[in-house]
Amino acid sequence: MRPLTICALALGTGVALGGGALASSHREAPFITEIPKVDGTDVYAFRSYERGRAGFVTLIANYIPLQDAYGGPNFFTMDPDALYEIHIDNNGDAVEDLTFQFRFNTITRRLPLNVGGQQVQVPIVQTGPIGVSGSRNDIENANVVETYQVGVVRGPRRAAPAQPIAGGNGAVVFRKPVDNIGTRTLPNYAAYARDHIREIRIPGCDTPGRMFVGQRREPFFVNLGQVFDLLNFQTLGANQPAPFTPIGEANAGAGPNIIDDKNVTSLVLELPISCVTQGSEPVIGVWSTASLPRARILNPSPTRANPASDDAGDWVQVSRLGSPLVNELVIGVPDKDRFNASEPVNDTQFLRYVTNPTVPALIEVVFGAAGIRAPTLFPRADLVAAFLTGVNVPGAVSNQPANVRPAEMLRLNTATPPLTLTRQNRLGVIGGDVAGFPNGRRPADDVVDIILRVAMGRLITLGLFGTPGQAPSGALDFTDGALGAPELFTAAFPYLADPLPGDRTR
Repeated sequence: MRPLTICALALGTGVALGGGALASSHREAPFITEIPKVDGTDVYAFRSYERGRAGFVTLIANYIPLQDAYGGPNFFTMDPDALYEIHIDNNGDAVEDLTFQFRFNTITRRLPLNVGGQQVQVPIVQTGPIGVSGSRNDIENANVVETYQVGVVRGPRRAAPAQPIAGGNGAVVFRKPVDNIGTRTLPNYAAYARDHIREIRIPGCDTPGRMFVGQRREPFFVNLGQVFDLLNFQTLGANQPAPFTPIGEANAGAGPNIIDDKNVTSLVLELPISCVTQGSEPVIGVWSTASLPRARILNPSPTRANPASDDAGDWVQVSRLGSPLVNELVIGVPDKDRFNASEPVNDTQFLRYVTNPTVPALIEVVFGAAGIRAPTLFPRADLVAAFLTGVNVPGAVSNQPANVRPAEMLRLNTATPPLTLTRQNRLGVIGGDVAGFPNGRRPADDVVDIILRVAMGRLITLGLFGTPGQAPSGALDFTDGALGAPELFTAAFPYLADPLPGDRTR
């Protein structure tokens, strides 16, 4: 696609914000590292680009970061004591108007083996192959089975009970596919997983949607370890690593996607646009959360009938994620847990981290000898507009609601036509593709490179805020060197590739 005008370019580099965020939200706050089952890692919101599905939006909330495919014997079940939620604000007031709530249940079965005439319980989650027929009902040998229920709340999420969402057959309890233990246990995982895609009936919505919940291959791509080593970017390979400066499209691909051998657990909803928008407003804001009961009492003698803990009390939010990267490398360490517990309507309390971001200053410290300089415009009005309100650019693309209250979330203009996977530009709006990040977020969008350029002042360089001289390095094309491999993404629902099997060898 042809490059955009300056105004549209500004939108593309601005809305993503991050203030210098460089990695997906894995282990982003002190408390969440202790409870990885409720750690939200990424949120995606985009017009469905599968053929014939343009009238729908797809929302993806990923949890449980950095899953090693071989990480048994218990693998990566969801927390049955937690409440996982995907929220939609469809009128710009920073309060959820639709909330989709997921609750999980783990069933431990008794599948013994006859050993010397004695029936003995096995120590692993399977006693033989699973999913051989490609059917979700093929669980004869599954020793641990997960089920889940989904409900929708209209209005504030705690103001009313959730209305149950049913499958096409009327069932309200769904089975989650087991993780991809390996090819001997799951010889046809692709077919087995596909059979867990459900048509769903949503209360108050005439058109059915679709849903998938289960393990997927990690779609996010980032030069993760080198980012946290003070941007110590270097190539990896058979020869001696060679350092590279994170500038220029020529260096896109020079570094590794270090998490390309990980899996993640995905909650995927495909919803009719008419059911998630309100009136004539096409922009929706999307974010995910996870909550736990306030009290937990440990059982010193756990059994199958009496589990290891008993939880009680009202819900306490412990994880929150909208736009990528915000808590991980924008919010200061003392406030990271507070951000995870907060709601978008109160986001102005974190304004200082946006108006005076620290990571651009760190970039200057590391690469100052090469002439790289952080922006000198303070407060960062460019990032305030991008981070809290969305941006309205006449004649290009807008993801700012008509009556917006400042709040951090992933904003999508549902009126923007989608592009098929092969036509998408990894740089989204700044690459001439207005259907991509920061107008929502698709799995293949290279949010790291886009955000790096914003952090260093692209909006200022274009003269839309302050003066160009206040962003000496704003015109440079920063990159972390990591690119997303085609095998991470698919052209059809649920849009994320099958997870890597546990018997995979590097």
